[in-house]
Amino acid sequence: MSENIYKTKQRSIILKLLEDNSENSFTIDEIVALLKKNGEPVGRTTVYRYVENLSKSGEVRRFYEGGRSSATYQYVKKENHCAEHMHLKCTECGKLIHLGCDFMNGVCSHIEEHHKFLVNNSKTTILGICEDCLKNGEK
Repeated sequence: MSENIYKTKQRSIILKLLEDNSENSFTIDEIVALLKKNGEPVGRTTVYRYVENLSKSGEVRRFYEGGRSSATYQYVKKENHCAEHMHLKCTECGKLIHLGCDFMNGVCSHIEEHHKFLVNNSKTTILGICEDCLKNGEK
């Protein structure tokens, strides 16, 4: 098997993992560990380079959370139109909630009109704790 075919296989394994777990975000090390656990070991450098490429193309969102030096990554489903709305991200479980409501659109309009600042919805994420984690006392 040629190296090029092997890389393509590895990329498809990484992408499938992200697609199948699109409600969660992962660090590069977590992706590597999950792949290894699933019997599909892929090197950290390969995972990092490919996930960064997916991030640049918009297929994966990259997050930097307070207190963490490493980024987390999450697959973006095209049908969710993620560039058009903000997101809520749970700092406890990593869950991502799409915030496509009229109220937030109004907030963005207010910011643009009154503060002369255009919000980039595709990169705007509000951090907090989701309903499930609050119920479980994880605050």
